[in-house]
Amino acid sequence: MFKKTLMALSLAGMTAMTVAHAETMDTTTDGVATPEVAAPASSSTFTDDRWYAAPFGSFVQTSGDRNAQGGWGGGLALGKIINEYFNVEVRGFWQNWGNNGIANTSRPGELYATGAAQGFKHGATDMTGGTIDLQYYFMRDTFSPYAVFAVGGANNSWRGLTSNTPYPAAHLHTQTSSFIFEAGAGATYELADNFLLRADARYRGDTAAGSYYNNYGLNSHTSVFNDLVVNVGFVVPFGDKPGAAAAPMVADACASRDSDADGVNDCDDKCPGTASGTKVDDQGCPIVMELRGVNFKYDSHELTPGAKTILDGVVEQLVAMPSKKDIEVAGYASFEGNKGKEQHNLHLSQRRSESVAAYLRKKGVSNNLFAKGYGTEFPVADNATEDGRVKNRRVELRWMGD
Repeated sequence: MFKKTLMALSLAGMTAMTVAHAETMDTTTDGVATPEVAAPASSSTFTDDRWYAAPFGSFVQTSGDRNAQGGWGGGLALGKIINEYFNVEVRGFWQNWGNNGIANTSRPGELYATGAAQGFKHGATDMTGGTIDLQYYFMRDTFSPYAVFAVGGANNSWRGLTSNTPYPAAHLHTQTSSFIFEAGAGATYELADNFLLRADARYRGDTAAGSYYNNYGLNSHTSVFNDLVVNVGFVVPFGDKPGAAAAPMVADACASRDSDADGVNDCDDKCPGTASGTKVDDQGCPIVMELRGVNFKYDSHELTPGAKTILDGVVEQLVAMPSKKDIEVAGYASFEGNKGKEQHNLHLSQRRSESVAAYLRKKGVSNNLFAKGYGTEFPVADNATEDGRVKNRRVELRWMGD
């Protein structure tokens, strides 16, 4: 019976907090999970160093050598948060349990022979004491598990009543001071900034066993009582909870960066993401892009397979560019057809610019494109050579004003 009670109580507090934490994390809206989000440890510094009070109730499963029943008690802890990992506390407690008979003696046969054991069934033990606790938190969050280690002292006051005893008094009583030590694990669950639930289970060693019945001349059977203690309570921190201190912001060295390689640093660039090969103004906004490699055969406006491959790359860059200003597609010609027939070259350059504009639209460029032919104006190479004339048969993109 005691084992079942012990297991239920030792798991109840921490199980309830674990379930509550899981329910918080599983909260959904329209079937989509919306977990509570904690500030990442890498972007914040733990700053909570408050004092707190922590009242608690206890269940004690006594060791077999105590020859006693399970008992109850309570206490109060005063503590301080040291840092992200450690708390320290001073705790005081009182506990009480019923006795089944005299505890921890090596002479039970003599007691039963005299009839003394009959009266001990009505006795009880009071234990009062205090400890200094050190808690180590594995993490600090809404649900915070920890390990605890404690040392301290206690006074055990045992009393029994018998009408048939060879010992000095019918009301038997003994008490002794002892050293105690504890180790265990628990968790807190934060309901508000100034209110947390807390539960832990601890092993306790009590050295009272070594001198429990010196007053009656009885020898001790063991030197340490081994108890299991389950504590359930709450924590009330004093004062406002400090906000997480933001990590120092690293200065943005944008003046030394030119992400789109247009010659204007990122701090001054008003048109980031400019396509490579584009001439820009002093604010990084595009002015002209020469479509290098998009040339045409002599006296033709049809795009070659190589030209289309180059234009496919240009389409990707134009689609990715934030700027969606209108663009003039400027077409040019060399001296083609009959030399001196400028009207022919003007029409040829117009058709070339229209071919490029149509291809760009077909491939997904959303800017407004305006085709315009300039004939043989503005050559970039010498028309007296074949190599120069090939370079002059070209198309440029010119960004237009607002």
